[in-house]
Amino acid sequence: MSIYVGNLSYEVTQDDISNVFAEYGTVKRVQLPTDRETGRVRGFAFVEMDSEEQETAAIDALDGAEWMGRNLKVNKAKPREDRGGGGGGGGRGGDSRGRFNSGGGGRRY
Repeated sequence: MSIYVGNLSYEVTQDDISNVFAEYGTVKRVQLPTDRETGRVRGFAFVEMDSEEQETAAIDALDGAEWMGRNLKVNKAKPREDRGGGGGGGGRGGDSRGRFNSGGGGRRY
């Protein structure tokens, strides 16, 4: 099981999160995703604790609590949805030969 922690300050560190959750039990892991381009924290994290009882205690205590100037959103993390294999890329206009259709019925005079 994992805990989702949202609405985090962009200055938060993994140690900050670990220290807060350690008040409710043993923290096994903290994931703090960062933006690929900027390297900046994305404002949410995932926390895994030693037992479901510890996770429930942390969720009950911290959901809605103010921390680092923000009201936290803390709940059980939902399983990640399978996003599929990349998608189709969408339409770019044009036909199979790369010509664009201007809406004139395809006829040229």
